Amino acid sequence: MGAQIREYRQRIRSVSATKKITRAMELMAASRVVKAQQAVRESTPYARALTRAASAVATYSDEDHPLTTEPEDVKRAALVVIAADRGLAGGYNSNVLKEGERVAAALRDEGKEVVPYLVGRRAVSFYSFRKREYAAEWTGSSEKPTFENAREIGERLVADFVRDTQDGGVDEVHIVFTRFISMVAQEAEVIRLLPLEVVEGVEEPGEESELFPLYEFEPNPEELLDTLLPRYVNARIFNCLLQAAASELAARQRAMKSATDNAEELIKKYTRLANQARQAEITQEISEIVGGASALADSK
Repeated sequence: MGAQIREYRQRIRSVSATKKITRAMELMAASRVVKAQQAVRESTPYARALTRAASAVATYSDEDHPLTTEPEDVKRAALVVIAADRGLAGGYNSNVLKEGERVAAALRDEGKEVVPYLVGRRAVSFYSFRKREYAAEWTGSSEKPTFENAREIGERLVADFVRDTQDGGVDEVHIVFTRFISMVAQEAEVIRLLPLEVVEGVEEPGEESELFPLYEFEPNPEELLDTLLPRYVNARIFNCLLQAAASELAARQRAMKSATDNAEELIKKYTRLANQARQAEITQEISEIVGGASALADSK
C-alpha cells in the first residue's frame, strides 16, 4: 500500500513539472501572438495596395513582363510550404503539410513537375524523413519573421522564375501557408504568386458606368513593372510569413492551454487516488490494531 502511495505522489510531481512547462509556453505564446496580430494588420494593407498597383499596370498596359506573362506550357511549378520551426502547436504543422501534399498531387495530375521550397524546420524534417528532394530551405524565423527573410525567399523565387526550365527554373510559383482568421480559427491556404493573375481593387463596369478606368503611367509601364513586381513578391511573401507566425502562436497557445488543463485534471485524479490509498492504509492499520487488542483480550 505504501508503494502505491509513493507511485501516485511521484506521478503528481511529474505532472506538476509538466504543467509548469506548458503553462509557461502558453503565457509566452499569448504575449507574442498580440504583436504577431498587429504585424499582420499592419502589413496586409500594404500588400494589398502593392497588388492593386501591380495589377493595374499589368492589366491596363500592353507591356509583356516576365513576371506577368502566362507561359504556354507549364512544365515545372514551385511549391513554397511555410511551416513552423517547432512543434507543440496542435494540428498547425500537420494541416499545412497536408495541404501542401494535396496541392502537389493536384499539380502532378496536371502534368507539372513540383519543385518544393521549404520554410520552417518541420517542413524540412517532413521532406527529409521521406527522403524527398527540395530546391531550398529557410529555417529559424517562423515565430518572428522579418522583411529580410521575405526578401531572401522572394529573390530566390524570382530568380528561378525568370530562369529557363531547362536550367532549373520554374514556370509558376504557389505558396501554401496558414491564414490567421482569429485566435480560434486558422486555415491552411494556397495562393498562386507568379505569374501575377489576380486583379484586386479593379471593378468591372456596371449599369452606372460603362467606361473602363483610364490610366497614365509615368515613367513607362516597363520601368514601373520592374520596380513594382519584385516589391509585390516580397510584400506578399512577408504577409504570408506573418500570417503563418500569428497562426502558429495562436495554435500553440491553444494547445498548451489544453495541455495545462489536462495536467490539472491528472493532478486531481492522482491526488484523489493517493488519498483513497492513504485512507485504505489507515483503515487497515486500525483494523490490525483492533484485531491485535482483541486477540490479547481473548488470550487473558
